[in-house]
Amino acid sequence: MKKPFSTALRWSSLLVVLLLGTASCKKDEATVAPTPAPAAFDINNISDTYPRVAPLSSSAQWGPYNVHDPAVIKADDGYYYMYSTDVGFGIPDTDLTPGLQVRRSKDLIEWQFVGWVFTNPAAPALGRAYITQRGGTPNRLLWAPYVLKVGSEYRLYYSLASNKLLLSAIGLATATSPTGPWTEKGLVVTTDDSGPNITNGIDPTVIIDQQGQHHLYYGSAFDGIHRVKLDPATGLNAITGDRGPRVAQRGFTGAAINGNIEAPEIIYNKEQNKYYLFISYDWLQTKYNVRVGRADSPEGPFLDFKGRDINLAEDHGPMILAPYQFEGHSGWQGTAHCSVFADASGQYYMAHQGRPGINSFYMDLHVRKIFWTPSGWPVVSPERYAGEDNAAVAQADLTGAWEQITLNYVVIPGYAAEQTTPNFQYSTPLTLAADGTFGGNATGTWTYAAPLLTLRFSNGTSAPVIVQKGRDWENKKATIIFTGLDNNGTAVWGKKK
Repeated sequence: MKKPFSTALRWSSLLVVLLLGTASCKKDEATVAPTPAPAAFDINNISDTYPRVAPLSSSAQWGPYNVHDPAVIKADDGYYYMYSTDVGFGIPDTDLTPGLQVRRSKDLIEWQFVGWVFTNPAAPALGRAYITQRGGTPNRLLWAPYVLKVGSEYRLYYSLASNKLLLSAIGLATATSPTGPWTEKGLVVTTDDSGPNITNGIDPTVIIDQQGQHHLYYGSAFDGIHRVKLDPATGLNAITGDRGPRVAQRGFTGAAINGNIEAPEIIYNKEQNKYYLFISYDWLQTKYNVRVGRADSPEGPFLDFKGRDINLAEDHGPMILAPYQFEGHSGWQGTAHCSVFADASGQYYMAHQGRPGINSFYMDLHVRKIFWTPSGWPVVSPERYAGEDNAAVAQADLTGAWEQITLNYVVIPGYAAEQTTPNFQYSTPLTLAADGTFGGNATGTWTYAAPLLTLRFSNGTSAPVIVQKGRDWENKKATIIFTGLDNNGTAVWGKKK
């Protein structure tokens, strides 16, 4: 579900005023100083909260701010483009600009806000008509887009919900440029409350499989995540009106579902020869976290860490990203609804929203590197990407004091009213000694064969974790990080102090 808390604004044009002075012929008269160049980008100026640039009048400076439900694509012009839900900190929904926000970046660190997909507030007309004709009032704001390129055509799938539960539409717009103009092509999936086993028709993601078939996955709450086949030529539903079979759901405590399930993201990793389906669990402002299942076919079944079908009515792991808190920081919650993509070298990344613990109404863009465990599972860096390379870390550099986070989880059935706590996973001390032992809140032994650090805990648990260079965002300095899964499928993170 997209954020009822974020609000957005009407686009106000920025007026450039040219001040023209009258030139004087007197040699001793002072000349007008040239306009100073914009300040150079400084990663240290990226903040957790952003009250100064939050208003709509400062949208040109939003960059990594006011980001929710991002979808990222690398375009032919060398930029990464990001499309995201209509949100804005402190801005009422009635004032927000509808249309889906657009940003771009060359390096995944410095982002430039470039506008909106739709500039007509009545767009998208087809989605709005579907809802209106069924007695609903469509939302002003658009949610959770997805973008891919097919041939020379960019295809953007949007989500439009309404004042009625389940009355929603996923539509398609196309363009020849990542900045548009975008033209509506049709409705892909529509939902309503006309029967059982219907999920909310929002949160699309698309995969082109190894046989060239196109599949769209979608869903939020209700009946979980569904899949439909698309017509590759048009990008629309291969069977008009088809809502497709369910491919993922989650568990229940008594009669109550353990929390929300939504926001699928699907990729194929050719090195692993697997399809990976990323899914978000729980409430978007607090416990929001990312799970993943994998399959040999885009049709599934997608299996969890234990080899269980994620379409069974139970909670599934691994959970690879969840609210966390390192020392000296308020922590990050709401860490889900991800976009997963690769650069030209095949390095995968995850983009998602993060909400600072100090004020969880702010919405910040996080981009993290993805690494792959020896058993073929994706894991994410405990710190945001900052341009660091993948060069091997020397064993001698590992010894010393670290902070470790284990991504444990507490089930709290329900949604916003019940999930009022982020369930932060807090860092604990870890010290790696040169003699191959470690201590802190846990003890054990360690060995290292770059890039794999194997932690063997005294309780019998072992965790082969991947060591990389990283940035300590909490302390604004370079550091070393590790990430991986233990033998139970629990994510284990570390950051050197």
